[in-house]
Amino acid sequence: MLDKGDIKEFVQSLIIAGILAFFIINFVAQSFIVDGQSMYPTLRDGERLFVNKFIYRFRPPERFEIIVFTPNGQSDSKFIKRVIGLPGETVFIKDGITYIDGQPLKEGYLNEKMLGDFGPYLVGDDEVFVMGDNRNHSADSRIPSYVGNVKFSSISGKAFWVYWPLNRMRLIGYEY
Repeated sequence: MLDKGDIKEFVQSLIIAGILAFFIINFVAQSFIVDGQSMYPTLRDGERLFVNKFIYRFRPPERFEIIVFTPNGQSDSKFIKRVIGLPGETVFIKDGITYIDGQPLKEGYLNEKMLGDFGPYLVGDDEVFVMGDNRNHSADSRIPSYVGNVKFSSISGKAFWVYWPLNRMRLIGYEY
């Protein structure tokens, strides 16, 4: 039989757990489900991952990091893409090769040659240029009216760990 002390301890434990969950979800890490093939082969449709929500409070995003963000004018959506261009850089794509300030970018994570040319486009202050790893099937910064460049304030965090499905659990690397 439960006495008054047991019930009080149980309620206190629930309150502490709720406060901790609130703190972790809002400030530390959050779960995200990959929806679509735009980041294939790095990330697959349906994979679940954790996003580090506090890292960008201490430093800006770096090239090749995979970020979760809210695209322009779509407050009810979250996208996941790879950071390609940084503030002040000029990005352009010619004959399937991405150039940053005139230098070709080494992108070993791509499965196929990118179609179409783009740019040149100057990345503004406090924003990044992002693209999916499945370039021919990705809505990203190359479509200014839909996604465009990503403002730092729109970034939810950095993807760092795929935890589901269990047979594909891994840390997300940023090799290029």
